Amino acid sequence: MKTPPETKIKAIWLYNLPDGSCTFKTGTLPNRTTIANKGFFAQTHIDDYQKTSHPAPRKQYVVTLQGRLEFMVTSGDTFIIEPGVILIAEDTHGHGHTWRLIEGDVWKRLYLPFDHEGSAHFTETK
Repeated sequence: MKTPPETKIKAIWLYNLPDGSCTFKTGTLPNRTTIANKGFFAQTHIDDYQKTSHPAPRKQYVVTLQGRLEFMVTSGDTFIIEPGVILIAEDTHGHGHTWRLIEGDVWKRLYLPFDHEGSAHFTETK
């Protein structure tokens, strides 16, 4: 018997609240959805990764290729990003978030900046 294809991809939406603080929701993105964007790769070694709070430089999907990270939002709540989990970074102003590598010594990722102001296709998991 064939295994049915996955219809959802795990995602975490990082976004701003009206007061400028940032928070997150856990959910999914639909499989096989076309998105308009222009992507680029990035790599951060453990020696120079972000340790200070910062907002996302633009609205973007972040696809982790290697590394496991813990992100922290304004409230102190945390979540884990690893290969197979898409980060939707929309906390573009305010205090921002922090992250730290918790597995591996490098974070390799693909950035897919939004090429529009529309939907990120995110559905919250209840």
